[in-house]
Amino acid sequence: MKEGFARRAIAATLAVGMGVALAGCSTGGTSAGGGAVSGADYTGPDVTISFWNGWTGGAAPVLVPKLVEEFNSEHPNIVVKNVPMEWGDISKKMPLAIKAGKGPDVAVAHGDDVATYAAQGLLLEADAIIDDLGYSADDFPEGLMDAGAYSGSQYGIPWSVTPLGLYVNNDVLKSAGIDPATVPADKDGYMAALETLKAAGIQGEWVDGYVFTGTFEFQSLLWQFGGDLYNEDVTKATFNSEAGVQALTHMTDLIDQGYSPANVAQDGNIKGLLSGQTAYNWNGVWQTTNEAFDALDWTAAPVPQIGTEKAVWSSSTHWMFLNNKGQDANKTSAAATFVKWMNENSSGWAETGELPAANDVRNDPALIEAYPNLATFIDELPYAHYETSAPGITAANALITTALNEALTGKKSPADALDDAAKQADAILKQNEAKYGD
Repeated sequence: MKEGFARRAIAATLAVGMGVALAGCSTGGTSAGGGAVSGADYTGPDVTISFWNGWTGGAAPVLVPKLVEEFNSEHPNIVVKNVPMEWGDISKKMPLAIKAGKGPDVAVAHGDDVATYAAQGLLLEADAIIDDLGYSADDFPEGLMDAGAYSGSQYGIPWSVTPLGLYVNNDVLKSAGIDPATVPADKDGYMAALETLKAAGIQGEWVDGYVFTGTFEFQSLLWQFGGDLYNEDVTKATFNSEAGVQALTHMTDLIDQGYSPANVAQDGNIKGLLSGQTAYNWNGVWQTTNEAFDALDWTAAPVPQIGTEKAVWSSSTHWMFLNNKGQDANKTSAAATFVKWMNENSSGWAETGELPAANDVRNDPALIEAYPNLATFIDELPYAHYETSAPGITAANALITTALNEALTGKKSPADALDDAAKQADAILKQNEAKYGD
C-alpha cells in the first residue's frame, strides 16, 4: 500500500427527516443512542471523538490525517482525533481501555475480528445507526454486511474490500511464445499455459504455504470446487471436505509436476514474478500499489476458475462503534456522522491498495479512470467470498495455513494434512463456543 492522495467530493443525497435519536447507550449497554443524528449530520453539542485504526503503513499514514483534517474543517462541532497503532496492539489494548471508559468512540477492524469484539461486549449494536444513516446491504458488495454481523445483530459498517487476483508478467509469457493478450480464465487454459512455460524452462506459478498467497489461493480454490471453510453455524471445520482435498491437491500437483519449485519462501512468488523468473502470481489487490511493478510489463486478471464455480477470496474492513463504560451518546452519534462522511469520500482509499466498499463510490467510472488496474478486482466482487464471521475464528483459521505448509512441503498428503488441521480446528471451535457463547 503506497502513498498518494486522490479523492473526489461526492455529493450524497441524504434522507430528509431522519432525526431519529440513536437508541439508549449506557454503561454495559449494547446499543448506541441519545445523540442528535439526522442522516449524516450530527447537530449536538461540540464533541471530540477518538478514532483507533491499524493503518500504520503505506499510503494510509498520510491519507487518513488529510481526510480527518478535511472532515474536522467541515464539521465545526466535531473534532476527530486520529489514533493509529498496530492491529495487534488494538486487540490487546481495547478490552481494558473500554472497561475503563477510555477506549475509542469509533474504530476499524478486519472482518474476521468483528464478531470476536462483539462477543467480548466491546461493541455497540449498530442496527439503529445503520438505519439512521440510510444504509442497507445493497449499498455494499453482496454478502459483505454479513462479515460485520454477530448473533442476529449488526456490529460493523463496511469500509473496504481486498480481493485476490492473478498477476501476470507479460515479458515472461512472451519469452515462452505465449500471447499475453489472452489470460487463461479456466483450468484447461491455465494448465496449457503452465505446460508451455515448463517446456520453455519456466516454472509458471510459484506455490507457497503462507497466509497472504498460499492460504488465500487455497480458500479461493476450495470455494471454486464447491466447498466451504466451516459449516453454517461455524461449529465444525469443513475445509477437509472433498472440495478441500481437490483444492490442495491442485496446489501440490503444481509442485509435483514441475510447474512450481518446491519450498518457495514467504513472498518468494511475488519476488519471482517481479524478477522475471515466473509468469503468474495469485495475490491481493494491494499489490497494485507495489512500486516495483512500475518497471514491469504486467497485467492483473481475475483468478482462473480451476474448479466448477467462480469464486475468489477477499478480506474486508469495517467500522465499529465502541461500548465504553459511560459512553457518551453524543460522541457515538458524531462518530456515525464521521463514518458516513468517510465512506462518501473513500475513492482515494484506492491509493492504499484496497477497494472502497461503498458501491456508489467504487462503481463511479471516475475511480477506474484514476486507478485502471482496479477494474479486474472490482469485476470479481460478485463472486467474492469474505472471511468467516465467528468469535475467535482466527485461531482456527491459522490451522489451514499449517495444513498447506505440511502438504506443500511433502510432510503429509493433502487429505491427511487437512484432516489433522480440521480436528484441531474443531477443538478450537468448541473452546470458542464455551468461551463466548451467545
